[in-house]
Amino acid sequence: MNNLTPKLLSTVLPGAIVGLLIAGCGGSSSSGNGIGAKSPTEILQATKSASAAAKSVHIAGSIVSGGKPISLNMQLVAGQGGKGTIAQEGFSIDLVQVGGNVYIDGSDAFYKHVAGATAAQLLDGKWLKAPADSGELASLAELTNLSKLIDSALASHGKLSKGKEETVSGQKAIGLKDTTKGGTLYVASTGSPYPVEILKGGSEGGTVTFSDWNKPVTLKAPAGAISISELQSGH
Repeated sequence: MNNLTPKLLSTVLPGAIVGLLIAGCGGSSSSGNGIGAKSPTEILQATKSASAAAKSVHIAGSIVSGGKPISLNMQLVAGQGGKGTIAQEGFSIDLVQVGGNVYIDGSDAFYKHVAGATAAQLLDGKWLKAPADSGELASLAELTNLSKLIDSALASHGKLSKGKEETVSGQKAIGLKDTTKGGTLYVASTGSPYPVEILKGGSEGGTVTFSDWNKPVTLKAPAGAISISELQSGH
């Protein structure tokens, strides 16, 4: 199991997901919450402020990174962590962050890939854990941290242009197109100006949706999780 760390990080590629979000930040109309009358910069600031105050969100979608498809389906809770599933190239991982630890339960294909067939049999149905702020699974923490993920999603962009109000994922929204890097961020134009969807075309594009803002989410540490550090030390 000593090779678990580099193989795990190269398989999951959490940075690629954040990379799509960053790239996606990019005739007005009047709207229910007034953002249609705002400038692109003002709309971006409004959605940052709304997201920062949110208690929870459901983030789901799929992207392509390096020609490889990645999908995620995560429920995040501000200040507590999150849970969900990440999949790439036939491998899938159930992921939980709560109480200062990150927990993963990989599919049989995933465990065979990172640890070999013998270890995969031993790990079948088992959860692994490591500290959320350091160690082998720390890079996955950004996928279960609502504030960090949203900050990353909205932090970097090129020149923005504002589109007209339209219906996106069943919600009225204003699109902010990044005319420099490509991609469009749709912001809700009724209710709180939360992000609704990020859409980016091309071979390295994809779609990520944001929904169920502030709905209750229960996070619970999986029972019987095995510490990765103990596996690597042979204990």
